Amino acid sequence: MKPLTEQEIRTAFVNCTKGESKRLSVPRDLAEQPWDELDFLGWRDPQAPDRAYLATELDGRPVALALRGAGAASWQTRRSMCSICLTTHTGGVSLMVAAKAGKAGQQGNSVGAYMCSDLACPLYVRGRKDAGVGARLPESLTLEEKIHRTVANLGAFIAKVTA
Repeated sequence: MKPLTEQEIRTAFVNCTKGESKRLSVPRDLAEQPWDELDFLGWRDPQAPDRAYLATELDGRPVALALRGAGAASWQTRRSMCSICLTTHTGGVSLMVAAKAGKAGQQGNSVGAYMCSDLACPLYVRGRKDAGVGARLPESLTLEEKIHRTVANLGAFIAKVTA
């Protein structure tokens, strides 16, 4: 993924207003992100832990989503699998909900997916971050195929949001 600037990220949001995108929290350490190892940049709002965001490139242009995620609860101690990168976590997967883009979102329609709570899917797939014992199930796929699958799963989620 090519590095994105704060302005590129703010203008890429497809499911919130321009005013909301100006007020939301963008990571201050964009220059230090491992861009060459990211398929998307995901982060939680430090001021509002139930808010999360992700930015990626789709068809050569930046696309960003505003998400709502549940905070950690005692019932989340069971093992769950992320629907984007297929990493399993004990308590580390949350239902992330995105308002649909356009009029549908204004009417309250939304789409959800179970995702890694820290939105670090690209790092889990590449083995740069460890989710614990049994987090990555044995597969015969190559790393490139796993990355492709992760990108495809994210693309399918974004397509549901923008449909």
